[in-house]
Amino acid sequence: MSPSSPLLRGGELKTKPTQHSVRELRSIGIQPDGLVCRTPSPLTEEMRRKIALFCDVPKEAIFEAVDTDFVYEVPLLLEEQGMARWVLQRLNLTDGEPDLSDWHELVWRGRHPSCEVTIAMVGKYVGLRDAYLSVAEALKHGGFANQAKVGIRWVDAELLNNETASELLRDVDGIVVPGGFGYRGIEGKIAAIRYARENGIPFLGLCLGLQCAVIEFARHVCGLTDANSAEFDENACHLVIVLMDEQRRVVQKGGTMRLGAYPCFLKPGTRIAEIYGRHLVYERHRHRYEVNPRYHELLERHGMMLSGISPDGKLVEAVELPDHPFFVATQFHPEFKSRPNRPHPLFAAFVRATLEQRARVDNSSRFYYHSFQP
Repeated sequence: MSPSSPLLRGGELKTKPTQHSVRELRSIGIQPDGLVCRTPSPLTEEMRRKIALFCDVPKEAIFEAVDTDFVYEVPLLLEEQGMARWVLQRLNLTDGEPDLSDWHELVWRGRHPSCEVTIAMVGKYVGLRDAYLSVAEALKHGGFANQAKVGIRWVDAELLNNETASELLRDVDGIVVPGGFGYRGIEGKIAAIRYARENGIPFLGLCLGLQCAVIEFARHVCGLTDANSAEFDENACHLVIVLMDEQRRVVQKGGTMRLGAYPCFLKPGTRIAEIYGRHLVYERHRHRYEVNPRYHELLERHGMMLSGISPDGKLVEAVELPDHPFFVATQFHPEFKSRPNRPHPLFAAFVRATLEQRARVDNSSRFYYHSFQP
């Protein structure tokens, strides 16, 4: 199966680009059995005949992926054309009637939101939004779980500080600080987290977002005004974020980080344990730095709950503020496991918290949302 795109020229679709794509495949020894054509409008019978003739593909093996404003509708559109049945026949597999009820419900929820929230995504790559695509999609998944439309306000962390935060983050219902590397934009992320903490705005931190949350809390709650990460300032007096022990001898960078799925124990009675509905979870990681064990007791004494811990008790995997409407940060990346019809419980709970925040601000009952059970 090969994707290809007819070209719209002068208001008319052209098949030449599809023919050229198949020719390139043939030049490296690949003959497609079928084609999925991305197109702004349905293919005509003449276009199908021409593509089949010049690409040596049966006409019944040509499927159209017509542009849609809701990308998760595409599987249903392809199913209506019988693509799955054709693939099963081609592979000599047993055919059966698919159960797409979950997917139909997903599309209905996505197309019929009962409310809308705005969430600020604070990062330094906002000019290249695909850098945060998995997080943005996971937020949308959380919206589907609550029948809510999630609008994202992209906020450049380099423009944020304690003076500009109230303007750039005004009227948002929630704030997300995603993962990343390097010092650029860090102080802006810390300012955004402080704004969320002090103003009761739902906050979700991911990977670097957790580390920034710990730095912010250490500075402005614990009184360690020069608290920092060893990644950004090795000479800071209070390095609340340091390299993991097993990373200290690593010379070659790249794929030598703590990668893949690891177990995490969630403390009973914490918000995150309630969200997951269990006390042992496996989540995916991608990091070198950790919360400095020397500061665990100090952070907890001042009110930060270290709610997720590695099985050996050494690594902080999640933190939260119990007295905040929603303040949760994870060292792991829950967005990697979120699916449109199976939203990650953290994102579903976060979006639900933003809906509650919007309802509180508006003092209105017109915002309706569904409870989500992970």
